[in-house]
Amino acid sequence: MSNKITMSSEGTLQVPDFPTIPFIIGDGIGPDLWHAQCVFLIRRWRKRTADNGKITWKEVLAGEKAFNETGEWLPKDTLNVLKEYLVGIKGPLTTPVGGGIRSLNVALRKDLDLYVCQRPTNGLRVYLRQSNIPSMWIW
Repeated sequence: MSNKITMSSEGTLQVPDFPTIPFIIGDGIGPDLWHAQCVFLIRRWRKRTADNGKITWKEVLAGEKAFNETGEWLPKDTLNVLKEYLVGIKGPLTTPVGGGIRSLNVALRKDLDLYVCQRPTNGLRVYLRQSNIPSMWIW
């Protein structure tokens, strides 16, 4: 059985009990954030699978770590793995200064055809006293 997350013909993700998920650890505070979110995701996954599932992490390179190891800020191998596995996790990346290098975040979105930067938000329900004020969605 494949450990890759796949997409059905209807466009829904098919997630196995033992998925392999690529990750970019990121620069700066990226390693700290990665370790914290890894603990959280593993706990949530165990709860979802009643302790029967396990996530396998596959590190791919981008940012300073990639540049130091390969001489490229965003290696083609990284893009190929992210395209192959459909789902990945990315930490914050340094934007190289000078030399005509574009933002790595913009490069990832463009190369992977991602044009939505949706962030879930939670808050308190607000009851408006003025009915003429329209509702607002944050996207």
